[in-house]
Amino acid sequence: MTNTKWTLYPDRFFDPVPAQRQIAQELYSTVADLPLVCPHGHVDPRMFADPNYTFGSPTELLIIPDHYVFRMLYSQGVALEDLGVPRSDGGPVEQDHRQIWQRFAEHFHLFRGTPSGIWLMQELIEVFGVDEKLNGDTAQAIYDAIAAKLATPAFKPRALFERFNIEVLCTTDAASDDLKLHQAIRDSGWQGRVLPTFRPDAVVNLDAPGWRAAVDKLSAAVGYEVDDYPRLIQALEERRAYFKRMGARAADHAALTAYTGELSPQEADDIFWRAMGGEATAEDAQRFTGHMLMEMARMSIEDGLVMQIHVGSFRNHNAAVFDKFGLDKGCDIPTASEFTRDFRPLLAKYGNDPRLNLILFTLDEDTYSRELATLAGHYPAIKIGPPWWFHDSLNGMRRYFDRIMETAGIYNTAGFNDDTRAFPSIPARHDVWRRASANWVAGLRVRGIVDDEDAAEMVRELAYGLAKQAYRL
Repeated sequence: MTNTKWTLYPDRFFDPVPAQRQIAQELYSTVADLPLVCPHGHVDPRMFADPNYTFGSPTELLIIPDHYVFRMLYSQGVALEDLGVPRSDGGPVEQDHRQIWQRFAEHFHLFRGTPSGIWLMQELIEVFGVDEKLNGDTAQAIYDAIAAKLATPAFKPRALFERFNIEVLCTTDAASDDLKLHQAIRDSGWQGRVLPTFRPDAVVNLDAPGWRAAVDKLSAAVGYEVDDYPRLIQALEERRAYFKRMGARAADHAALTAYTGELSPQEADDIFWRAMGGEATAEDAQRFTGHMLMEMARMSIEDGLVMQIHVGSFRNHNAAVFDKFGLDKGCDIPTASEFTRDFRPLLAKYGNDPRLNLILFTLDEDTYSRELATLAGHYPAIKIGPPWWFHDSLNGMRRYFDRIMETAGIYNTAGFNDDTRAFPSIPARHDVWRRASANWVAGLRVRGIVDDEDAAEMVRELAYGLAKQAYRL
């Protein structure tokens, strides 16, 4: 196999039409080096709390924890055990990290043309200085080169945080989390800004795996038994207040559908008690989640935390993988969503209140122009989050710009967030968004829809300003 030098094309992702490409280049150059605002993601705060934290081997950093990576290999018949992914039962998995890396390299061609391929290529080239294509022949030399860098102080998480020019990074933390890692970051004197985000799904979604255990953890966190619905509300309000004192700017909520609907206190308590006894139905779970979303909106108005709602992921679709490996193993699948009717109860009660900053995410692109753009273009409370998960891609961004912006305008959107656990990929993800944004705005400019001044302001807002404003950062 011929080993080809790797190159990142300077004009990648820009339109081939010369007039638009030139404007896109100029616009991108004005935002390429702006600080990164990362208001929503899943990076482990442990890596910043411990100044001596190391990423381990290249395999531990780039393969084993990243479901974007191993789901592709699994789809081509590579067993998760052979990639070192831990089993829930502690069963045997491959322990030779070099062998896992070799398998990954031999299958790296599977990522051609995919977002993961774009991110991996850019981080390998720009973060780790790899200058040869990754394949079976180059695998071990590249493994050695990355491992050598990971052993140096320049590749500690805090050093990379500063090198990446991250202005702020928000983690995602369970409602019961003691946030000791965030306290350790604050106490260390390090100047990196890492903030928690309140995530109560484990206790408000009755059908979440391990719901009863999560309620017990919440009880331990607040110091009293959460044994009825009023106590649940009290506990969540107290935890939100604690998160806010610790610097949180937002709460995050995931739901299968956009259904909302208010229950009476007695109805809510009855459902909670059925769940405590293991007797809650699927309908109970949907109604309770829909009610709790309304309660979370009320709390956000009262305490000022930005409210994020991620709708449309059928979690753990592959039961065999879930049973053997647990959560977040690459088998979550998008579903169709409906917002106009399902979300109306929440909007009827709170959507006209400008104190509520509600950011909606969906995995159903069909709702972009039909529902989300029109809702955000009317209700003061709503902003639309960036293309999420499977749509966090160059084409996904193009579709987002085309379907959302004419009706909602850019100022009813929330800029970009990387939404990742893969810390070294953060610069690449933001770079794709900034290039896609510059190219889209250049298309408006070349058609005479906006002038130079407007174009420059728009691309800066998309790259930096909108996220800061939407998340109150």
